[in-house]
Amino acid sequence: MHGFIINKTSGNGKGNQVWKRVEKILQQRRQPFTARFTEGPQHATKIVEDFIKENVKTIIVVGGDGTIHEVANKLVYQDISLGIIPAGSGNDFARCIGVPMNYLKALERILTNETEQVDLLHLGERYCLTVTGIGFDGQIAKNVSEAAYKKYLNHIRLGGLSYVVSMLETLRKYQPTNVRITMDGKEMMFFDVWLVAVANAPNYGGGITICPNASYNDGLLNLCIVHGMKKWELLRLFPKAYKGKHTTDENVTFLQGKEVYVSSGTPVLVHSDGEQMKERPIHIKIEKDALRVV
Repeated sequence: MHGFIINKTSGNGKGNQVWKRVEKILQQRRQPFTARFTEGPQHATKIVEDFIKENVKTIIVVGGDGTIHEVANKLVYQDISLGIIPAGSGNDFARCIGVPMNYLKALERILTNETEQVDLLHLGERYCLTVTGIGFDGQIAKNVSEAAYKKYLNHIRLGGLSYVVSMLETLRKYQPTNVRITMDGKEMMFFDVWLVAVANAPNYGGGITICPNASYNDGLLNLCIVHGMKKWELLRLFPKAYKGKHTTDENVTFLQGKEVYVSSGTPVLVHSDGEQMKERPIHIKIEKDALRVV
């Protein structure tokens, strides 16, 4: 039995539109399924718990990264597969694992039932699928979640621009800070740090290739540290990051390992898969093959 969790409001209503088409296909094929709709933050978590009790073996999210984040956190080390039919504004995790953006192709992928195990970032109480951002991009994520323009941009199918608009807004007031990073026991100091991105996958923010060499199945986490830049230099770097062309910049440092501690001189915001998390300090480690996806 396939269990569907649908966020009708994701992508400014795209979730509902996509589900209507998927439901029709399932009915035409006489494919058995059960479906539930989310009613607010963390409701997807409760639905997963119900599906587990009902012995559902594949749980499929029709929605965006936020809903996927909630569901995945309940499926860690479970004998249940996670399926995705993208219907959000960014769809970063779906892109990272090769899920087609077309709903029909995404459904066909699920029904073939070819599963694989993926790594996750473990932040203590929560797990992250793609990227945990610390500092400047943590503030950007907060501003995006609160912004009125996100709904408008989703409506005209330009949801990815929400991150760009928020970045420009955040840049006016944000001040970099000093950061201490301990990677696999080795301590390092970085000064005037704008952001630290801890990545399990290359992309976040609707397609920014922040850590081009990151992989969801190599048992390693990747860090991108942007430091020692003026505001105008950060603006120049930003377009390069969309294509992963920022890797040679002298003010961008990349690290790779299995466990990292990050602390900063002043409190900074943290987001994980675009969802707001606690402030620093933060401890993150890689969990190998923690989630089964289909």
